[in-house]
Amino acid sequence: MKGPAGIAADGPSTRQLRVAEEVRRVLSDVFARTEFRDPELFDVHVTVTEVRISPDFRHATAFVARLGRTDIDEVLPALKRSAPFLRKALSKTMRLRIVPEVHFQPDTALDNAMELDQILRSPEVRRDLD
Repeated sequence: MKGPAGIAADGPSTRQLRVAEEVRRVLSDVFARTEFRDPELFDVHVTVTEVRISPDFRHATAFVARLGRTDIDEVLPALKRSAPFLRKALSKTMRLRIVPEVHFQPDTALDNAMELDQILRSPEVRRDLD
């Protein structure tokens, strides 16, 4: 079922999910090789945790994190500068009619999960749960 502007009302299509996962895999491979010219990305290890792709496949939002570190916000400007390089890497690897522009967002899911865990372990909440 399609909603306004042709967007699926029940979430991303199977093709969107497949393409998003392939984009995540390719970006992860590029980050693992760390072949960036930007000095701010030299020896920086970034993990791509999730990619969401727009219904028209023109834009991909990559959620990134640095394992064991919380300073991903410091790296985001350098990642945004390297987006054309990453798009070119996608075009070389993937067989798509339209190669999506890559946008980066910090992945806060792990931080949120740790905060929720800490709240659930607090004495006040444990008392209410028991």
